[in-house]
Amino acid sequence: MAHRFRLRPLAASVAALFGSAVPGLALAQAAAQADTALPEVKVRESAPKDDYNQGVATVGRVQTPLRDIPQSVTVINRAVMEAQGATSLADALRSVPGITIGAAEGGTIGNNFNLRGFSARTDLYLDGMRDRGQVYRDVFSLEAVEVLKGASSMLFGRGATGGVINQVSKVPSLTPYNEVSVTGGTQPSLRVTADLNQPLSETSAFRISAMGQDVHSTRDVMENKDVGIAPSLRFGINTPTEVTLSALLTHNRDMPDYGLPPVSGRPASVDRHNFYGLTDDRTIQDVAQFGAKISHRLSTETTLLNQTRYSWYDIDARESGPNNVGTRNAAGVYTPFAATNLSNSTDLPNSQLFVGLGSHDRQITDRSLYNQTDLITHFATGSIRHELIAGLELGHDENEVLNSSRNLPGNAFFTSVPLEDPGRIAGAELPSTPGNNVSAKANTVAPYINDNLTLSKHWKAVAGLRYDRYSASLTNSLNPPPSASQTVNFTSVRSGLIYQPSDAQSYYVSYGTSFNPSLEALTLTNGQQSLDPETNRSYEVGGKWDLAGGDLSLSSAVFQTDKSNARSQVSPGIFELVGDVRVRGFETGAAGRLTRNWQVLAGYTYLDAKIVDSAPGDTNNPEGNTLANTPKHSASLWTTYNYTREWELGTGVTYMSERFASNTNAVSVPDYVRWDATLAYHQPKYDIRLNILNIANRLNFEQLIPSDKGRSVPSIDRTALLTVTYKF
Repeated sequence: MAHRFRLRPLAASVAALFGSAVPGLALAQAAAQADTALPEVKVRESAPKDDYNQGVATVGRVQTPLRDIPQSVTVINRAVMEAQGATSLADALRSVPGITIGAAEGGTIGNNFNLRGFSARTDLYLDGMRDRGQVYRDVFSLEAVEVLKGASSMLFGRGATGGVINQVSKVPSLTPYNEVSVTGGTQPSLRVTADLNQPLSETSAFRISAMGQDVHSTRDVMENKDVGIAPSLRFGINTPTEVTLSALLTHNRDMPDYGLPPVSGRPASVDRHNFYGLTDDRTIQDVAQFGAKISHRLSTETTLLNQTRYSWYDIDARESGPNNVGTRNAAGVYTPFAATNLSNSTDLPNSQLFVGLGSHDRQITDRSLYNQTDLITHFATGSIRHELIAGLELGHDENEVLNSSRNLPGNAFFTSVPLEDPGRIAGAELPSTPGNNVSAKANTVAPYINDNLTLSKHWKAVAGLRYDRYSASLTNSLNPPPSASQTVNFTSVRSGLIYQPSDAQSYYVSYGTSFNPSLEALTLTNGQQSLDPETNRSYEVGGKWDLAGGDLSLSSAVFQTDKSNARSQVSPGIFELVGDVRVRGFETGAAGRLTRNWQVLAGYTYLDAKIVDSAPGDTNNPEGNTLANTPKHSASLWTTYNYTREWELGTGVTYMSERFASNTNAVSVPDYVRWDATLAYHQPKYDIRLNILNIANRLNFEQLIPSDKGRSVPSIDRTALLTVTYKF
């Protein structure tokens, strides 16, 4: 595509770009606390700045104490990410039970998360605004990651069935702060990050975060070469009118990994390092996001916010992976197992099995422009106090996908390799055949209103209403039908009642709805155009407790989400209505300090995720089956102890029970158990941190892929990371 640009060399290009004051959007709600009359937040004089207990979140449009949000919320802040050695969004979310990772396939690439059993592919946000790009995300520019669980279309529009994942950007402040970190790993890997914050005047500041890395994996052939920069500028800090400009620019050249194929209902029992693909595969992604936010305090009680973001994502993906398992005859002709053999069941030894390799090539250009206006006002009607948010969201999305294939004519593979030893194959000389080209666009118009009511000293309520008009259309070059369009009008509701008998206790009941249009992703083609929107209802009852003067927060909840007209992918680009899906569950969590020197972040989630109704004879989604990639039990524990002022020791375990690769439940992966540890030495001017990941060197499967009968991607072997951070 002639309009494609690259961000190489990044340092020169982005420096020149920001030097020209290209506008961008920083933290969407960073100044909301200053702009609105929020409840008093007690600051503990002795509490270090690296507390795991965040206490507040911005997912409700304004910064709100967690105890006043009638839904489960998990916040992974910078302190947790640094202690765990997290570098990617997937790393950061590993500490959140109830989230699982799906690999890129079926017309999409990039981060694909499941939240409470439902896909959160289109439920990623950056500072409260939709971040829909099919890209892999880093955390170098983030201050925290917030996970709001439960149906939330009233707050965020289409999607948000299991919840949303909101990335919170670093924002300039009036306190000087500069640091540079260098990390070396045993994979091997090298990563360099910088975070520089400089006040420019009494009311303005500039901040720039940057990252560069060359990271290998313990998986054979894997390597990621990435760079990124995130500059931001704030004017009018602590004045009635504040303006924030920022940008996020990244370039990635990564090696795709489609994992191991299944044999007899489990991941193939082969060397965990085996790579089933071509050595010259690559996924090249460029991201450019620019925006602006204006916050104007009209009075002591009323604030007007307006924010705009333009996002551009460009992906050039040349990818291949295991297509199916089969045999070869004496003449070398490969024959895959029958499609009806859903688990690739066989009595043959691995030495007699072969894997067909298929290509997954595409070029994707994704553009979006969003504008969001919020009027936030505080007033009283009699004895009832209100925090009213009235807003309007306008959005435009465009997506172009050029598909191609290097497979043999009439086949889903281009070659076959031995299962036990696939070897290393380059595919530069393979002929490429153009495939279906998809061009799609969508428009969103959504007014909304939300009221946070303080009914009395002990009772609060939340009530919200949002109307979405979502219009989408697409055209196909090959696949029928040649074009499709859809307009969905949906009204979402949000309601909650909160009882707070004391400052340390909060109990709530909530109800919310959400919807998922069939053309929501804008990338999938044949088989879904005429499907009705999925509709969802979520119920939750829970409690939150602040102990030890607010140092330690506990939470627990029981919930149920019902999805009607549920869709399920049966092959790349082909979806069908499953019927009705229900997820019931329980979760509990803890975050904060057990003592002054001992911190903990822990959680457990139980999910009973079932297909409760499906079409007769539907072998892809049988009634009563468990939803794909949804473990019944998941838990995490991370704890650190500062046994002197300088020395910090920490460890943690992440667990998931057995999961199914697809709704057929024919292929499953064993439970996941990962044990990590950290040792850090802190000084005023520098920190030295050692992280050891997967100490037991256990074979775990981190990502699952439902197509091709269910593939699974092994996680890293035992890995050590040494990070040196210099502060100035």
